[in-house]
Amino acid sequence: MGVLANQAFVKMNGVGNEIVVVDLRQGDGKAPVIGADEARVAASPQGAPYDQLMALYPPRTPGTDAFVRIYNNDGSEAGACGNGMRCVASIVSDASGKSTLTFETKAGLINAWKGADGLFTIDMGKPRFAWNEIPLAEEFRDTRAIELQIGPIDKPVLHSPAAVNMGNPHAIFWVDDPYAYDLERFGPLLENHPIFPDRANITLAHIVSREHIVIRTWERGAGLTKACGSAACATAVAAARLKRTDRKVKVTLPGGELTIEWRADDHVLMTGPVAFEFNGTFNPALFEQATP
Repeated sequence: MGVLANQAFVKMNGVGNEIVVVDLRQGDGKAPVIGADEARVAASPQGAPYDQLMALYPPRTPGTDAFVRIYNNDGSEAGACGNGMRCVASIVSDASGKSTLTFETKAGLINAWKGADGLFTIDMGKPRFAWNEIPLAEEFRDTRAIELQIGPIDKPVLHSPAAVNMGNPHAIFWVDDPYAYDLERFGPLLENHPIFPDRANITLAHIVSREHIVIRTWERGAGLTKACGSAACATAVAAARLKRTDRKVKVTLPGGELTIEWRADDHVLMTGPVAFEFNGTFNPALFEQATP
């Protein structure tokens, strides 16, 4: 019937990014992987609709608190989700009393800590800029602006995005108003553009000042969301690379604000709030037709 049948979950959000957390750390340490179809069913209106599902597994590496698998609502797996990791950190911190935590994901080890203000900071690691690390389907020596556009050649609607891997592939288009574009229409086309062999998160970004950026994001595998933490990080890094902002900025998303700092050691820190919504249990009847 699947992993999630009768499984307890916690519904939370990180600046509007809808997150479901399931704790599979109990048992013999060999909790089975959630299937793509099962993840899609869990995100249905009859389940617990989410942007990302964070599944906690027993630690694989000594010194870590859990191995975390991240699922988008289309059933695909993500390498990183900063808002989801803050939700996970909040749950594990409350249960353990620890204010400093380390998690392992497909994208590597992630450190998290709780500040005196109660906000959680996630060390999202180092950004990657090489074309084959993002990855892109063809070589671009300078990924601060790649050749990609939507619309007529002589008058493109969107063009020349920056490309960054921040645990996930990201493309950032610089615009005057992120809300002036039909991102729900352009998003799927750009996410699945042949230039992105692993698909990509698509962000529209407006630089307000050297300390402030406003963004909207079409998330790979999740669609139009109120917030995407890795996109906020990717945008802050891309703007700093272009010397259009400082290395510490406030990023305003539809769901709220995050503080992003690209430190001198190349690590990107994301700080922001989390909100608890409710506890629940998945109805096993949901998964009777789901395939592994």
